[in-house]
Amino acid sequence: MGGQLKKVGLVVLGAIVGFALALNFSAVAERAPTPGPLPVEELRTFSEVFGRIKSDYVEPVDDKQLIKEAITGMVAGLDPHSAYLDQDAYKELQAGTQGEFGGLGIEVTMEDGLVKVVSPIDDTPAARAGVKPGDYIIKLDDTAVKGLTLNDAVKRMRGKPDTPIVITILRKNEHKPLVLTLVRAVIKMKSVKLKEIEPGYASVRVSQFQERTGEDLATAIEKAYKDNNGQLKGLVLDLRNDPGGLLNAAVGVSAAFLPKDALVVYTEGRVADAKMRLTVTPENYLRGPTDADYAANLPVDSKKIPMVVLVNNGSASASEIVAGALQDHHRATIMGTQTFGKGSVQTILPLTSNTALKLTTARYFTPSGRSIQAKGIVPDVVVPEDPNVVDENLGIRESDLEKHLSNPNDSAAAKPVDKPVKKPETALKPATKVEAHAEDGKEKPDYQLDQAIAFLKGGKAPKSN
Repeated sequence: MGGQLKKVGLVVLGAIVGFALALNFSAVAERAPTPGPLPVEELRTFSEVFGRIKSDYVEPVDDKQLIKEAITGMVAGLDPHSAYLDQDAYKELQAGTQGEFGGLGIEVTMEDGLVKVVSPIDDTPAARAGVKPGDYIIKLDDTAVKGLTLNDAVKRMRGKPDTPIVITILRKNEHKPLVLTLVRAVIKMKSVKLKEIEPGYASVRVSQFQERTGEDLATAIEKAYKDNNGQLKGLVLDLRNDPGGLLNAAVGVSAAFLPKDALVVYTEGRVADAKMRLTVTPENYLRGPTDADYAANLPVDSKKIPMVVLVNNGSASASEIVAGALQDHHRATIMGTQTFGKGSVQTILPLTSNTALKLTTARYFTPSGRSIQAKGIVPDVVVPEDPNVVDENLGIRESDLEKHLSNPNDSAAAKPVDKPVKKPETALKPATKVEAHAEDGKEKPDYQLDQAIAFLKGGKAPKSN
């Protein structure tokens, strides 16, 4: 398993304005691909098109640029998450895993030629300006997004800190476009935030899965117990609008709540390197062999305290891995709305010192053998963000993306690896009202969090294994 850890690395859910990761492997650069027969006629056609462009296009075109665009198009045509990473994109990906990056703080994808917001990142210019999941960005300053590649749009949104950019947004149920002025910033992302709800109850929000997320979560849990004299009655793990991150961080978060050696996730692909089983063992979540095991010193009670995991359609990839593992092991009650549904693994394959290929190489599965690809995690208890909104299934999900991978469970039933998932419970009806929690009187009411606390107070602890 120690050798497997070396293969665990970075991955991207979509393109990033600032940063947003999902599950992935690092490159196995030394593995040589097995060549197959080349399609001669298609290559002849490619050569003919290349020659025609060189000779007949209205303006001269640089050979290197043509080849780069051909590679970009070839990879982008595979699925929504594979991509050719040029120097800027590769640098951005590497910087993002360390939790510090420049930009607006929006995780985005491309749909119908427009940039579509998957989720804004907490405490960033985008989040503070009110950008929401599902928004379409149609203009950047005076430039229309239609016709730009996703990378080009991302580059325009990035820039020097403290410089403004005007973005024009289309939002469902808004009669006219919204024009927002955002100021770019160097975003130093702290991925874990502890919130004391009331004596005996706390919420821990994980907004990204970064290098130090597991350690920071352990610190937050220890503080919650200390602040409550070693006695916690219930804990909420908030993964809403968490687009994902590092795989070992997802295992580390799961390790805080699951017993040693419990299976967190496994992956299946065409090659041996794409097949992994990651369990709650230190080599699967620590960054290096000399790192202290931050999960070893957690209160014993953290493995059995009643828990609710909050999710929504912005919860993707690594956050779905955690939710799926805790659900399959009957360790927590999953509450909220259906998740994004990104169940594929991207391998980062360096091509040169400053370029790489991000290629989909596997699908991942929850411990019971479920693929969440294009389906997501279905909550045990459905709670809308707004109790007054009848249908919240309007946000973007993996299944909405063009050329998304299919779900293998649809064609062939996967054999359960550990335990079968429990049956979903009846959707939660508006429960006894809980007063909205506030810090300094500034925080908005959070209906889902209130319902999670009410659920925990109702004594509905998850079933034991």
